[in-house]
Amino acid sequence: MGGRVAVVTGGNRGLGWWTALGLARVGANVVLTSRSLPRGQAAVDQIRSLVPRAQVRVEPLDLSRLSSVRSAVGRLVQGPPIDLLINCAGAVIPSRETTEDGLERTLATDYLGPFALTLGLMPALLRSPHPRVTTVSSLGAEKGKGKIDFADLQGEREYSPQVAYNQAKLADLMFAIELGHRASASGLPLVSNAAHPGLARTDLQWGVHGRRPGAGIRFLMRVFAQPPEKAARSILRAATDPAAVSGSYYGPSKGMKGDPVLSPVCPPALDAQARAQLWSVSETLTGARWPV
Repeated sequence: MGGRVAVVTGGNRGLGWWTALGLARVGANVVLTSRSLPRGQAAVDQIRSLVPRAQVRVEPLDLSRLSSVRSAVGRLVQGPPIDLLINCAGAVIPSRETTEDGLERTLATDYLGPFALTLGLMPALLRSPHPRVTTVSSLGAEKGKGKIDFADLQGEREYSPQVAYNQAKLADLMFAIELGHRASASGLPLVSNAAHPGLARTDLQWGVHGRRPGAGIRFLMRVFAQPPEKAARSILRAATDPAAVSGSYYGPSKGMKGDPVLSPVCPPALDAQARAQLWSVSETLTGARWPV
């Protein structure tokens, strides 16, 4: 990855930080995004303490705010070509909230913001000879309602944090596949794939439960989950494997943990009609457009 520019969203903590560290270790020029500049800079400093020659910096970005996405895009497209974009940031909001754009916050942070960011950065990505977008999904994409609820996409009738998260992560997987199809149809060299970390020991469970998980949940996480540094390996393989192709999906070999391997894509994400409908709705909600 020497000399390649990689943008990692949510790089100040959790899976995003371990992903940024992994890329820095193999020579990438890493731009990690963070809602908070102080926290982002602290993450940069921590990476530099482990990799003294690391090329890494922080870029302010709040994916739940489209104005912040547009500002970050405006800055990043003025820089060097972007070889790799990893849509890693994620959140679960315990009770339904709306953003300044009127969007449900989990959907905005986990899917709509990354959708707008990716399309906005396409000019910088297409200046790279071998651009790649890796979008992080979740085992939760196969759970919940098992499909995109277009009739209640933003949980206005009924809101469950787990269902909202699962739906957003299914949308991420559908987006990764659809982006690859559209790039191929346009004759572009872009690779768009996805990864899931299995069950990772991060603070995401706080958002699901709205509080610190109880002793029982913490025990189960110790037994069945893997630490974030191992969970990030699926993301890193999807992002760097020379053999990876559009539509490929990487995850732990044992589902919740294990070495990173190719994983099957859940049937809802293979529904081309639903992917096209989701894309159209996403363009309407974000104002982003496929630029080719």
